[in-house]
Amino acid sequence: MLKEGQVRIPSGCAISGMFSKSGQRTSGESIIQSISVMHERSNGLGGGFAGYGIYPENKDFYAFHVFHDNLAAKKECEDFLERHFDIINLSKIPTKKNKGVTDEPLIWRYFVHPLPTKLESSQLDEREFVAKCVFRINTSIDGSYVCSSGKDMGVFKAVGFPEDVGRFYRLDEYAGYCFTAHGRYPTNTPGWWGGAHPFALLGYSVAHNGEISSYDANRRAIEMYGYSCTLQTDTEVITYIFDYLHRKKGLTFQEIAQVVSAPFWQIIDKMPAKERATYEYLRNAFAAQLITGPFSILVGFEGGLLALNDRLKLRSMVVGEKDDRVYIASEEAAMRVIEPDLSRVWSPKGGELVLVELEGDKR
Repeated sequence: MLKEGQVRIPSGCAISGMFSKSGQRTSGESIIQSISVMHERSNGLGGGFAGYGIYPENKDFYAFHVFHDNLAAKKECEDFLERHFDIINLSKIPTKKNKGVTDEPLIWRYFVHPLPTKLESSQLDEREFVAKCVFRINTSIDGSYVCSSGKDMGVFKAVGFPEDVGRFYRLDEYAGYCFTAHGRYPTNTPGWWGGAHPFALLGYSVAHNGEISSYDANRRAIEMYGYSCTLQTDTEVITYIFDYLHRKKGLTFQEIAQVVSAPFWQIIDKMPAKERATYEYLRNAFAAQLITGPFSILVGFEGGLLALNDRLKLRSMVVGEKDDRVYIASEEAAMRVIEPDLSRVWSPKGGELVLVELEGDKR
């Protein structure tokens, strides 16, 4: 509670994440509680969550979460899906009305697997085929938008404060080994359902606090590799950069951190020769994927979670640990509301990667 005369400047947006290294699945109620502590960092124009390990019965199928503006768009999208995929199951995503979330689209979920004939004729690997189908829907079918397309994971987002969004999607009825959350305070783009965080492609999801000054350069570069940036937001570009560098180019997450939040050249010049050679190569080979401007991001992926600040640490981010659990948030209070007795709390340095993964294959 602020005392008279005190002013709190929250620095926009809130991020929170929780991860079990042993793969223990926990209710989504905890992540709702965590993000709600940082209510003042949002303005009601966007909130969302990503959960991993939430579909164990259908973990071998891609889970498409789709917003449809109307029944005509829904039919066109489903016709496209039927031509390219085996649809294992389709249904409305369960929701619960509340005053904080209004004007919702038709929200459907499809568990799918590429048709073998279509996959073979495309001459693409499976994940590239799925990614291209997602872009095809999002760019060519007016009124349908795929906001999530990974296996055993899903993104749940809307216009509203994040705690209202979590209740709307009945997130407490889901259980996963990893959850991330975002409360949005948009500055350059309008608040709409597709523009809320996290942004996702295949198994990658990104929740982001900050503003990317290199957006135009990053966007032009990533579109050269077949990505379609349709949402006019920097977080979408970050998502595609991680997909490109990890899935397509095969970089490790440690190497990706050295690309997107690379040290300044004067720091690299002072490194030992072997280390310097690595950093010089990454900076030169992937110069267009360097992200500049203030940011803190949470990136979920199959079996793991990473967090990263910009190299000057212009956005807040703290990490907490307790037993097999790792918590990451914009504010320490958002971790302690879930786990008051944290065994360790620390703040990563600018450009320092925080990476946690499942111990063995626990999925």
